[in-house]
Amino acid sequence: MHGSDAEVKLGKDLPASLTEENREALDRGFGNLEKHIENVKSFGVQPVVIVNRFPGDTDRELEHVRERALAAGAFRAEISEAFAKGGAGMENVARAIVEACDAAGDFRPLYPDEWSIERKIETLVTKIYGGDGVDYEPAAKAAIERYTKWGFAKLPICMAKTQLSLSHDPALRGRPKGFRFPIRDVRLSAGAGFLVPLAGTMMTMPGLPKNPGLLRMDLDDDGLPQGLF
Repeated sequence: MHGSDAEVKLGKDLPASLTEENREALDRGFGNLEKHIENVKSFGVQPVVIVNRFPGDTDRELEHVRERALAAGAFRAEISEAFAKGGAGMENVARAIVEACDAAGDFRPLYPDEWSIERKIETLVTKIYGGDGVDYEPAAKAAIERYTKWGFAKLPICMAKTQLSLSHDPALRGRPKGFRFPIRDVRLSAGAGFLVPLAGTMMTMPGLPKNPGLLRMDLDDDGLPQGLF
């Protein structure tokens, strides 16, 4: 996906071009995975890359991804066949994760609690996402000032951003550079203990109402679901 021009829409089937072998597209998009490996290592822990095997995947592509992940610094890179074999297809993955956990490592946070809210956000943007800097809208500036005054500045950051890109923009694929990261607002999750900056047009899921829909869901005598709609 990160190395092609195919349009990916959440909840829709993948375009046919993404289900066919295309080593060139893999290579073009591999910078995205390299950045994720780099990010995990920046915390002082060992990254394990797990590649899911699906029916349309070829051995050549899977092995190519595995080899490139190891060359990029992954501690281990394993093929998962859980889709077809269940737990038995994950035994090699489980062993790799145990080995990574046992390997020498010294976990370190990305930033200390004492840093300002702005500095924490900007560290995420520049160190993890690869952006050049942050642009705060007036609502975000006001929220940061308010939460700092209330004594919540020491909370960690939980960024609300697209999952389709390292950046805030789902159209920026691969390993984008040279972009500014817009923050339109910042929300406080005091109970959970973190601050949530909203990146660009990203929307968050609403909280549950007093009587959520799950309370009306059940199975009838024939085992069929009821109350889904």
